Amino acid sequence: MVSISEAQLAAWLSPIFWPFLRVMGMFGVAPIFSLRSIPVRVKVALAFLVALSAQATLVGQPVVSINGPQALGAVVQNVGVGMALGFAVRLVFVAVELAGELVGLQMGLNFASFFDPTSGGQVSAVSRFMGHMSVLLFVVINGHLMLLMAVVRSFRAFPVDGSFLQSMASLQLHRLGSELFASAFWIALPMVGLLLFTNLALGVISRVAPQMNIYSIGFPITLSVGMAGIAATLPLMDQPVLALMERVVALFGS
Repeated sequence: MVSISEAQLAAWLSPIFWPFLRVMGMFGVAPIFSLRSIPVRVKVALAFLVALSAQATLVGQPVVSINGPQALGAVVQNVGVGMALGFAVRLVFVAVELAGELVGLQMGLNFASFFDPTSGGQVSAVSRFMGHMSVLLFVVINGHLMLLMAVVRSFRAFPVDGSFLQSMASLQLHRLGSELFASAFWIALPMVGLLLFTNLALGVISRVAPQMNIYSIGFPITLSVGMAGIAATLPLMDQPVLALMERVVALFGS
């Protein structure tokens, strides 16, 4: 008769169970992976496949018993680190959408807003367009693969030991947030500067030719200039997005 002790069972399940929880936490928040159109069974199966495939690289991890005193802390730690990774990647998309909000404000298109079911609020047309472009760019630059690599490498910086507070303190997500929002202003800076110059030119025209109705021609001009600026700067958006993604991956993979 083959007997399996509790220590043997914990040694078998621990290397797979804790990475599985971390990947599931990331899938619940990260862009694309957290889409409601993806069935929960598919997410669970994919998380288990990632945790199983990462066993070759997760060597030397501490064995935490599932029913031991450190189990609750390990659950909170792994789910929290996974959700923090997904939240950090989502901040990259928020930075691009914030740049779209600034550009739409200068173009005068912020009144063209609609309800976004994913965020639960009003989103302008330019911001939504920039968000869609960032999602497409995320797939093109293999951001989903970078995200999976980051969640596997995160076990080097944040091993499974149940120290949730220490892990959250070493993440320092507030610094990452400040960098991301600063990057949003840098992304929007060329188009905002172009539109400010256009408004300045329209102001000069209104002073030189007062008989011209500046309100009737101002909106079409700013709209046309804004659309041309978006078309000119879209091919250059891959560099800042890729730099932000590398910053997030380095934060969790160091």
